[in-house]
Amino acid sequence: MDYFGEVGFVPRFHVNPADFMLDLANGYVQMEHSGDAEKSSLKQSLVSSYNRALAPKVKATVTAALSNAAAAPGDAVTLGSQRSGNQDQKNHSRINWFSQFTILFHRSLKERRHETFNSLRVFQVIVTALLAGSIWWHSSIHNVQDRLGLLFFIAIFWGVFTSFNAVFTFPQERAIFLKERASGMYTLSSYFMARMAGDLPMELVLPTVFAFILYWMAGLRPEIAAFLLTLVVLLGYVLVTQGLGLMVGAVIMDAKQASMVVTITMLSFLLTAGFYVQHVPSCLTWLKYTSLTFYCYRLLIGVQYKGNEMDRYLGQKSAEEGILSQVSIGESIIALITMFAGYRILAYIALRRLKV
Repeated sequence: MDYFGEVGFVPRFHVNPADFMLDLANGYVQMEHSGDAEKSSLKQSLVSSYNRALAPKVKATVTAALSNAAAAPGDAVTLGSQRSGNQDQKNHSRINWFSQFTILFHRSLKERRHETFNSLRVFQVIVTALLAGSIWWHSSIHNVQDRLGLLFFIAIFWGVFTSFNAVFTFPQERAIFLKERASGMYTLSSYFMARMAGDLPMELVLPTVFAFILYWMAGLRPEIAAFLLTLVVLLGYVLVTQGLGLMVGAVIMDAKQASMVVTITMLSFLLTAGFYVQHVPSCLTWLKYTSLTFYCYRLLIGVQYKGNEMDRYLGQKSAEEGILSQVSIGESIIALITMFAGYRILAYIALRRLKV
């Protein structure tokens, strides 16, 4: 309580210093001290008392510390000490970045946990999986068209569901993001990387539950390896479509307009993916190779049908066989990885252009 005595505020009875400070700041304490408190509020009185009594001492202490740290007159500052100082600054910046990343990562996990696992979203995923599993209940591998319809349905559902949810991320956080960035609370890179890292575990849980339910109900290829490959393709596709939604949201920064744009974009990807139309006009063929759904559909078919199994079961050359010949498994994987990184890079660039 010596501190309060120095600035002219002494409590009438013993009290916790922290509580006393809060009461003073909020103007709830009646003091015997008069003078400044009579002319202005307690807060102003505290500030003026600090500037009068303690600020000179603090300034003297800091000045003395800087003087002791400075080199003595006539001493040469060596190149080694300069390098050491620069290295210390770099280490401090690196530690500060990781500190920001850690705090933002934990905040993102808490926010995304409630958003991802809200009852409505979980209900949507589970009911859709059960409904689709019931419709395609123990489908035969010989029913090629039914199987292909199921594979494309999976691509449709998770393409639209994930991208539409992701598109609201940055528009909804815009006000808070700009306010915190303006106050210098963190760097854009630490915010963006924490957001991406926090999204990964949250975005993969529901697709995994969906796959476990639907895959075995529909009686898809029973090998464990086939199931795991299907799951990997689905999770990768979810992350790519999420990146598309993040990119559109970051560029437009208006939730309503961004949702409209991402819906139209996904529709164009679905139409050119090779299920509805095999003979796309030559002037629009290039759209197929920009469609993330096209590559996902190609990989899902490759997992379920080996070699020329489709042709053998159908008794004729299928239209989907053309998809398998147009792009290889390796090319599809490379395309999805490129889109995964590319969409997020574009989202980061769009955020950098925001005026803080």
